[in-house]
Amino acid sequence: MRIVSGKFKGRVIEMPKDIRPTSDKVRAALFNILRGRTAGARFLDLYCGSGAIGIEALSQGASKAVFVDSDFKSIHILKKNLAGLNIKIDTIYNKDGIKAIDLFKASGERFDIVFLDPPYNKDMAKNTLIKISACDILTPNAVVVAEIFKKESLPERIGALIKSRTYKYGDTVMEFYTL
Repeated sequence: MRIVSGKFKGRVIEMPKDIRPTSDKVRAALFNILRGRTAGARFLDLYCGSGAIGIEALSQGASKAVFVDSDFKSIHILKKNLAGLNIKIDTIYNKDGIKAIDLFKASGERFDIVFLDPPYNKDMAKNTLIKISACDILTPNAVVVAEIFKKESLPERIGALIKSRTYKYGDTVMEFYTL
């Protein structure tokens, strides 16, 4: 898989064998939609897999990216990808996404952009959004993006989060929420 834009554009990263990566087309669309918001942003990549989304955010000028995944193999590949791009990151959590949110709440860490791409069809996106809404980890103008399967649906409102946009790309749907 290749980084689609920014300072790492064209660089190749590894992918774990047993995950469903966000396609190049969807990643390019995501960062076109987020254009102007990424530079200087504090970015949280939940259920990060290879880290492609967070790496794209750093490539686009995010000031910080935090990576979370519960799969040890994915974390290992993420670390290799970061090292291969000479990115020094110490904010990698080998932890369940929902449990990681509790850590961020406890430490007072806040994010401008949160991207979550949990396994499809398990209500994990909805449950993660509920947790994000209940915890004070978002800056006032934050955006939360949930990648889900086209047959899934998320409510228009989840606590303080309000769905602002929906984009469909084949089997993939990106739901955008704001406060």
